[in-house]
Amino acid sequence: MYYETKKERKRDKIILIAFMSVIIALLCVLIIKSDYNKEEKSMKSEYDVSKLSTINEKNVDNDTTKTIGDVIYSVVGISKLQQTGNSIFLDDSEQKLGLGSGVIVTENGYILTNQHVAGNKYSNCYVTMENGTTYDGTVVWSDSNIDLAIVKISADNLNYLELADSDKITLAEDVYAIGNPIGIEFQRTVTKGIISGINRTIKFEAEESYMEDLIQTDATINEGNSGGALVNIRGELIGINTVKITEAEGIGFAVPINIVKPILEKLVETGKFEEGYLGIYGYDKEVIPYLDSSLNINSGIYIATILPDGALFNKGAVVGDIITKIDGTEINKMNDLKKYIYTKKPKDTVKLTIRRHEKEFDIDVQLGYKMN
Repeated sequence: MYYETKKERKRDKIILIAFMSVIIALLCVLIIKSDYNKEEKSMKSEYDVSKLSTINEKNVDNDTTKTIGDVIYSVVGISKLQQTGNSIFLDDSEQKLGLGSGVIVTENGYILTNQHVAGNKYSNCYVTMENGTTYDGTVVWSDSNIDLAIVKISADNLNYLELADSDKITLAEDVYAIGNPIGIEFQRTVTKGIISGINRTIKFEAEESYMEDLIQTDATINEGNSGGALVNIRGELIGINTVKITEAEGIGFAVPINIVKPILEKLVETGKFEEGYLGIYGYDKEVIPYLDSSLNINSGIYIATILPDGALFNKGAVVGDIITKIDGTEINKMNDLKKYIYTKKPKDTVKLTIRRHEKEFDIDVQLGYKMN
């Protein structure tokens, strides 16, 4: 009897030791695993490259195709005459139909395009969506000097493009040019390139006119792409495609989007835009060599013409004067002057700082009304 009891005690002791050994082993495994997870988490937060290049928690490279693919639904076709067939292969189709493109920039139907596509203010056009639906459009704003126009259609809940900051674009930045020539053959054409130049000035020999501060790109701009979108890799609108150089391959131009932001903001807020009118034609310093090689202007805006119906007429400024500031802010680009004027209303007063023969003086000008 005593022998059996001792044997049982010895067995119980062995079982207890074995049990404790298993518990200790499990604890060690848990501690090691916990330390490993902490180290792995630390390494991921420090070295996970995909997280270092994200936009709104999305990987740029992985999301680019999807983003650009979504952009095409915001690009529309615009024609001055109603299209009666599906084909764009018509004799003199661009002249007869005024074929071009446009970009939806608000969900309630404001569309940005070229003035030479949509026409002057109050004129009508036809807007064809990606799904083939056609709307009557009305031009609510237009400026031939920068070749831009805004068209309004009666529609809601539209896919629209977000506007980028075109002042922050950089050389060699990847871009996409997107246009819709209306016909089914080449609608929603997408071409890829880079920004190959900024602040470009081009001259139209036949009209003796200039376009300034343009974005240059080597993304192919096809027939019918006028008024279409130039977007960055995030699918944001940076410019409106306007013209290409026919004598060379891979040289196209777009109007930077920032110039029309004040107009769009007022249209969205109030449903109308009353444009203040200064009444001048002016040029950046880059254009001056075209006008007069003897002129040497390092800054400011050169006044080339003062219009008789403008606010600056008979206010003390003359042709050849240089506008250096507006309301105390230095300006060197005509588009910057326009953009500032767009933030004002008729009858608002602005202060122009004028330089003439190395002397500066101020002129207070009450803006007039632009009739068309």
